[in-house]
Amino acid sequence: MQHMIYDSNGQRKYLTTSERTAFLKAAKNFDVSTFTLCWLISATGCRISEALSLTTKSIDIQARLIVIECLKKRKRGVFRSIPVPLELINFILDAHDLRAHVMQGREALRLWTFSRVTAYRRIRKVMAAAGLSGSHAMPKGLRHCFGVAAIQSQVPLNLVQRWLGHADMRTTAIYASATGPEERSIARRMWRASAMTFPDLSQRA
Repeated sequence: MQHMIYDSNGQRKYLTTSERTAFLKAAKNFDVSTFTLCWLISATGCRISEALSLTTKSIDIQARLIVIECLKKRKRGVFRSIPVPLELINFILDAHDLRAHVMQGREALRLWTFSRVTAYRRIRKVMAAAGLSGSHAMPKGLRHCFGVAAIQSQVPLNLVQRWLGHADMRTTAIYASATGPEERSIARRMWRASAMTFPDLSQRA
């Protein structure tokens, strides 16, 4: 299961927090539908197909939740709710001109009407515009980034499992193997210790 966050060559398949920031910054320069899709997937860790299935009924303004149907389950009608920033909800409603539609409880409308292939290509174009390439510069890299960031932010494992829609907690636990800021800080302290002195590189021939 380690293949979730590292490929066969040992390259990571998740975006770092700074790479996700660069990705969203680049997405702002694209059309509004592409930007909202990129922001929502980054903020929820959902799959492309799950994002494209969202409708106006999936937005819970009062609770600040996005309700997602778990499309990888064997049966339909299994949902999970993910807390998101109110700014994201407001931006989607206003950018897609859906606020009145949602507030009046009208029939469900899809948030994005393009295909999965189109969505995949749009996200890849944003990745390229952000200067990202490699195994992590994929739509799934955003999902993995969400899982890694949640674990490193000390979100309880059972919550991360629920938000990502994993059936097995062992799948979620894989994200804990990513090197985080705390681990890097510990390594820096080790480097500064007398036992880890470095050679004088100025004397190199």
